Amino acid sequence: MAATRQHHTSPETAALDYDVIIIGAGLSGMYQLHRLREIGLKARIFETGTDVGGTWYWNRYPGARFDSESYSYGYSFSKELLQEWEWSEHFAGQPETLRYCNYVADKFDLRRDIQFESRVTAAIYQGDTRSWEITLASGARSTCRFLVTAVGPLSTPTLPRIEGRDDFEGQSFHTARWPKEKVHFAGKRVAVIGTGATGIQTIQTIACEVGHLTVFQRTANWAAPLHNGKIDAETQRRIKAGYGEIFARCKETFACFVHTPDPRGAFEVSDAEREAFYEKLYGERGFGIWQGNFKDILIDRKANATISDFVARKIRERVKDPDVAEKLIPKNHGFGTRRLPLETFYYEVYNRDNVELVDLVATPIERITRDGIRTSEKDYAFDIIIYATGFDAITGSFDKIDVRGANGARLRDKWQHGPETYLGLMVDGFPNMMMLMGPHTALGNIPRSIEYSVDWVTGLIRFAIDNELTFLDATPEGTAGWTDHVKALGVGLLSNEVDSWMTGINRNVEGKQTRIVARYSGSAPAYRERCDAVAARGYDELRME
Repeated sequence: MAATRQHHTSPETAALDYDVIIIGAGLSGMYQLHRLREIGLKARIFETGTDVGGTWYWNRYPGARFDSESYSYGYSFSKELLQEWEWSEHFAGQPETLRYCNYVADKFDLRRDIQFESRVTAAIYQGDTRSWEITLASGARSTCRFLVTAVGPLSTPTLPRIEGRDDFEGQSFHTARWPKEKVHFAGKRVAVIGTGATGIQTIQTIACEVGHLTVFQRTANWAAPLHNGKIDAETQRRIKAGYGEIFARCKETFACFVHTPDPRGAFEVSDAEREAFYEKLYGERGFGIWQGNFKDILIDRKANATISDFVARKIRERVKDPDVAEKLIPKNHGFGTRRLPLETFYYEVYNRDNVELVDLVATPIERITRDGIRTSEKDYAFDIIIYATGFDAITGSFDKIDVRGANGARLRDKWQHGPETYLGLMVDGFPNMMMLMGPHTALGNIPRSIEYSVDWVTGLIRFAIDNELTFLDATPEGTAGWTDHVKALGVGLLSNEVDSWMTGINRNVEGKQTRIVARYSGSAPAYRERCDAVAARGYDELRME
């Protein structure tokens, strides 16, 4: 499709406040600011929090940490930064990662162009000036030519729709809105609602500290050992010498991790070989058991059953009470068909005398009371309730902002039946707006995807500046084509048959009870090849004026 490029009188423009406004000062927003400065543009970040870090600023709950190897997670754009920074663990915890974000902000002097405690409530496209007007919760307004959203796929927490939630007189908080001050658990009666990734990390961390812990589980999740450890001096030296190879490896793998699927199928080996392979993966660090497993375990039910049965046996070996073990083994989805939480002695927590598991399928919560939680079976008294109830994922952060494109069209209306995007980076009818880590983009090892998306967006903006273009928009055909392509890639994936944040399901959000294809599920190299081709042809699939 040929681009529509028109050169005519520039639209009547008042002076704009900024060339580019970025929403969010997490890993995406910080790198985007750095790149825009490099090409000489005036850019501003508006950030809701009081400091940088995004995910790592908000998620301060006990046990929060990477599930990507630290040395594959950090930024790759600065060799100097890579040599200066030393990760202390193979999978760094939240405090260390937040220190890293602050180190980056200081090293590249980013804070002078970041406005904190500035929540964006509206972003309205101005057709007459081909610009965006951004409104903050304070009422302050700013204008820019280009808008870049860096709001994160998992940044809008959701609380369960349970009656009486505000009646509880003890402490309560969502894992993603954890208090900055220390929470004292010693001797306390604590409830955790939810056993997803944040729930698992919190539960395994606080179980030995609390007086009594009650875990309320609606949906059991598969989890596998993280096998974290400290990085010794010799390993540190090897990592710093090998960064080129590490990032080259991430660039060639399916999802930008250091792991990639085994080329064999689960039934191309003997039963004994398959069992030995699973044992090897179960004993290794990180996502190998999910991302480095047989090529067919996420598309073939029988192949998936072999790994599901293996991990179920491991859970039964690790949990002493057979009834509790069975409750912890998922029955409604196969291993790896949801994003896999990695754990450190999580299952052993349920062998402790001070830990109880409540199955919400058998005995659902009826309400929160002044003193605790009432299920259909009994009343529980608590001092602290922790909501590990997840996020309104991928599109939720966009829904929080009144985003209006050409002719006042609302983004949430356009996406009411599921997201529609061009390359996961733009949306037709929303000119001069680019998205980082939005719907339909390659997620995987997030910072690797971030750097690629930021570089692509920066290239597009630079192209616009160099060619005096004030209007960039995806076409309806381009958006429909990419959206259909993303949907086609999801056909046959077992994960798209499962209710999860990756399929847009959230029972706690009105209108999000129907599965959608919210993410690109092809390989990262194929995604980059497609986007690179568009850039190489001078962005000929866009409308440009």
